[in-house]
Amino acid sequence: MAAAAAGRGPGSGPGDSPEGPEAEAPERRRKAHGMLKLYYGLSEVEAAGRPAGPDPLDPIDLNGAHFDPEVYLDKLRRECPLAQLMDSETDMVRQIRALDSDMQTLVYENYNKFISATDTIRKMKNDFRKMEDEMDRLATNMAVITDFSARISATLQDRHERITKLAGVHALLRKLQFLFELPSRLTKCVELGAYGQAVRYQGRARAVLQQYQHLPSFRAIQDDCQVITARLAQQLRQRFREGGSGAPEQAECVELLLALGEPAEELCEEFLAHGRGRLEEELRSLEAELGPSPPAPDVLEFTDRGGSGFVGGLCQVAAAYQELFAAQGPAGAEKLAAFARELGSRYFALVERRLAQEQGGSDNSLLVRALDRFHRRLRAPGALLAAAGLAEAATGIVERVARERLGQHLQGLQSAFLGCLTDVRQALAAPRVAGKEGPGLAELLANVASSTLSHIKASLASVHLFTAKEVSFSNKPYFRGEFCSQGVRESLIVGFIRSMCQTAQNFCDSPGEKGGATPPALLLLLSRLCLDYETATISYILTLTDEQFLVQDQFPVTPVSTLCAEARETARRLLTHYVKVQGLVISQMLRKSVETRDWLSTLEPRNVRAVMKRVVEDTTAIDVQVGLLYEEGVRKAQSSDSSKRTFSVYSSSRQQGRYAPSYTPSAPMDTNLLSNIQKLFSERIDVFSPVEFNKVSVLTGIIKISLKTLLECVRLRTFGRFGLQQVQVDCHFLQLYLWRFVADEELVHLLLDEVVASAALRCPDPVPMEPSVVEVICERG
Repeated sequence: MAAAAAGRGPGSGPGDSPEGPEAEAPERRRKAHGMLKLYYGLSEVEAAGRPAGPDPLDPIDLNGAHFDPEVYLDKLRRECPLAQLMDSETDMVRQIRALDSDMQTLVYENYNKFISATDTIRKMKNDFRKMEDEMDRLATNMAVITDFSARISATLQDRHERITKLAGVHALLRKLQFLFELPSRLTKCVELGAYGQAVRYQGRARAVLQQYQHLPSFRAIQDDCQVITARLAQQLRQRFREGGSGAPEQAECVELLLALGEPAEELCEEFLAHGRGRLEEELRSLEAELGPSPPAPDVLEFTDRGGSGFVGGLCQVAAAYQELFAAQGPAGAEKLAAFARELGSRYFALVERRLAQEQGGSDNSLLVRALDRFHRRLRAPGALLAAAGLAEAATGIVERVARERLGQHLQGLQSAFLGCLTDVRQALAAPRVAGKEGPGLAELLANVASSTLSHIKASLASVHLFTAKEVSFSNKPYFRGEFCSQGVRESLIVGFIRSMCQTAQNFCDSPGEKGGATPPALLLLLSRLCLDYETATISYILTLTDEQFLVQDQFPVTPVSTLCAEARETARRLLTHYVKVQGLVISQMLRKSVETRDWLSTLEPRNVRAVMKRVVEDTTAIDVQVGLLYEEGVRKAQSSDSSKRTFSVYSSSRQQGRYAPSYTPSAPMDTNLLSNIQKLFSERIDVFSPVEFNKVSVLTGIIKISLKTLLECVRLRTFGRFGLQQVQVDCHFLQLYLWRFVADEELVHLLLDEVVASAALRCPDPVPMEPSVVEVICERG
């Protein structure tokens, strides 16, 4: 190994002659080897012939450019034992054989490529030799051609000058020939109807004839041409005034007349007058479609006809006018703007009349498509005639229609809500009419709420078409701001919610239809509906509206809290009115039962009066009805003997002096004094206290009104002994059943105490019934 390294070292070592060609040869071989590795996808570091880590100047690096075999051998002899030296020799021999094998493999694999490259280079050498010969021949030929060209130019120099002079004379003669033939050409063009060609001929010769009119021959030609031109202008005017052709032909006539030198002001007036006639004919056609006799086409077809007929014609007239009379300046532009403004206002009036006929429809899709096409059609005339303000007027019409549509949707929502209430009233009346059970209040409430919400969503979806991206006017400031906030949110949604609350409040302020009172169940249902709106529905609807229409904050809007407060107040008023109505119904029964009975000559009580049973039954029915829509509520802790308490206390407790056997009519002042003193220390009962949103509060209010009415009616009557006992029995019966409906049972006890006490005060012989007898009668009743 050492000998091999030593043998290879002197030829490749850097110390011998580093600047000679022998030292550069190994480096070139390494570069060639690296290029082959690059070709076969090896790493750049391997392609460069050295590892990335070691120093490239290291003399003991076998793969380095500055490898020194002597230094390498000295290092191995000093540092390695004999066994390691032999292993190193074996490893190096193996690496040399592997490198030789790799080199042979590369040569074998690329042999065909080397042969092909050699053949290509040989062919290129042959082709370049042929190309050099052809280039030499081409240079010789070019020299010969240049020589011949110079000789030909020298020979024809004199003839070229003569030819140029003759060509000029020929052109002049052709012009003179054209001038002399001009009258006949003009006459022929006029006879054939080629007016444009005739005007072009006249235009080509006009300047020459004006310049040489002092010559008699040219003067005669000019006179003949003027006569022919006058006849041509007369025919063009006649053709223009007949108006049988379309707008392009009319514009061509005016253009030819202007080219013939006709006065532009007069032509301008005639052109606008002719355009007015055609556009007024389109307007009359549209107006005829709006007449009462023929059925009017749908709004989309109407706007299409107006757009293609009137708007298209107006665009043609405006474009032709601006092209023909551009020299008129601001005065001509103002005249055209006034023309378009007048006819446009008449067209807009017809469109508004047709759009007004769509008020009864509920589908906005056809209307929005018609408005979109109407607005799109007026973009072109709006751009041509900016001073006329047609685009602004069209946008104003679209905005007014959108506002009217919002009002129609609001009326539709109000009508739908009233229809739902009518259905509820019919459903509430159906069991009494048909004798069969109808839907419950909870089901009716759900139907009204779902129907109203579905109508609101349908209206939102319908008016949302006005803000769709594909609609041409949706990017206008009104539809991006005011329409969404003030129109949809405030006018439609907030307006409907307030209208619904006002409609519900009207049931509290006025009698129902045909003079009949509002059903109490309807009041209860509306109260719960408004309460549900206050708790969740209003917030949901307004959030849905804000998300769909992207309501902007720069416009003032009604806060959700304000609407919720209004809905809650409406619900409270309805529930309070319900309490008053139901309390009035029971009070009427009690008042009639007291006023129609002779309490002085009544018999000894054996049963509870039927009206008291009816009061308990109606109160139970009201409890069930209210429980369908409202929660139970909070009651005070009930005493254990609430259902067993009797009114024997009137003869043995705090009212002993009132019912004792020693009571005689000779001492009325003492009894009244005791009663008044007792009232000073008793709790004051507020009959019309505010009603809370729960069943207990509602029943408490109704019972307070009923018992207060009973108390006042008792105070207006005089009772005998048995009449007092009957009142005692009735009050005990009411106490047995009514205490469970109120928030505080003591309230029922106090009011019934007052009733019995008032009856006793108005009894000449106040002898109460024994409590045991009262209990037996009430249990039997």
